[in-house]
Amino acid sequence: KSIEGKRILVTGASSGIGRQLALKLAEAGGEVILVSRTREKLEEVATEMDAAGGKPHVHPADLSDIDDIERLANEIIDEYGGVDILVNNAGRSIRRSIKASYDRFHDYERTMKLNYFGALRLILSFMPGMRERKSGHIINISSIGVQTNTPRFSAYVASKAALDA
Repeated sequence: KSIEGKRILVTGASSGIGRQLALKLAEAGGEVILVSRTREKLEEVATEMDAAGGKPHVHPADLSDIDDIERLANEIIDEYGGVDILVNNAGRSIRRSIKASYDRFHDYERTMKLNYFGALRLILSFMPGMRERKSGHIINISSIGVQTNTPRFSAYVASKAALDA
């Protein structure tokens, strides 16, 4: 099926996988809603999309902050009536051994807030509209680390495994 004209929200759209995905989706005719923390970086991606004939929309948000996630979701629903496709790509990775993490529980909390709870909150915000329209897709970008025993990435792998569940 074509994604032409579909509203697609991509988190982590300012760099890496999210940036490249947003550019490809715009190239294919999608109306891409770009989300990450930094407006300036999102504007750079939007400029590139504009030059290629895309329809970008910039919406900065901190996806580790529940209030900001709710603000973003309400803003998207009010402005666009929701999304057709949600791509949960944003992620934080901390590389540290367990032994070096004994007094760093906050690393696990921050990683789970963004990688799991942030994505889950967006899913719970947009899924009712998708169900009502009987149409929509949710894509969660995970990690190969979930299927392997990756040393030093326990917080990251746990957060991605939770999203896979």
